[in-house]
Parts: sequence; structure tokens; C-alpha cells
Amino acid sequence: FFFQAEDGIRDDLVTGVQTCALPILRDIAESVAWYRAEFRCEIAYQDATWAFLKFSNIHLALVLPGHHPPHVAFTSAKATTHPGLKPHRDGTRSVYISDLSGNSVELMDPTSL
Repeated sequence: FFFQAEDGIRDDLVTGVQTCALPILRDIAESVAWYRAEFRCEIAYQDATWAFLKFSNIHLALVLPGHHPPHVAFTSAKATTHPGLKPHRDGTRSVYISDLSGNSVELMDPTSL
């Protein structure tokens, strides 16, 4: 997966979409049960404030507002050079940045996946 810039230069900094995080306005456990019933996904992690569901080609994070930001996560070597790179409890490393509209974008260190 790569982006081709208008000048024709290939950019391998983004190698895939890792996660989409959706805000959950109700109960995390109830939402997990719904996603598992509808899509037969696996639970990679779950607590009272968020859940991490594994599909064959992407992860879906269900997050409570105020605990974790809704975001999209890209696998990117650019994460390894960012000064804000931080470890997570699952052993992965990433950094959150904002796009021009203030949306959260997570860059995942591919060596930690």
C-alpha cells in the first residue's frame, strides 16, 4: 500500500490502515457483543473504557468519549522518527497527530506490530 504523489514520487511512509476507532455512546460490552454477533470478529482487548476488535484486514477500536480519541491509525515508518512516539500496554508504539481539521491520526510503528 503506498501513495503516489502528483509529482510521480512514490511515498512508502504509509504501508496500511491499522485501526479505525469509533466513539461508543453506550456500553462497551454491549457494543462488543453487537459487533461479534454481526461480524464474528475476535476480541483482542476489552475493558470498561474501550475494546479492540480484530477483523481479517483491520482492527476496530470502540472508545468512550473522554477516554480515548476517535481516530484512524496508519502503519507508518514515519512514526519511528517522531519525538512523541510512546509505548502502549499491548506492546505497540505509536504517536497521535492532528490533521488540518483537528481529527486524530495515529501513526503506528510497524516494527512494534
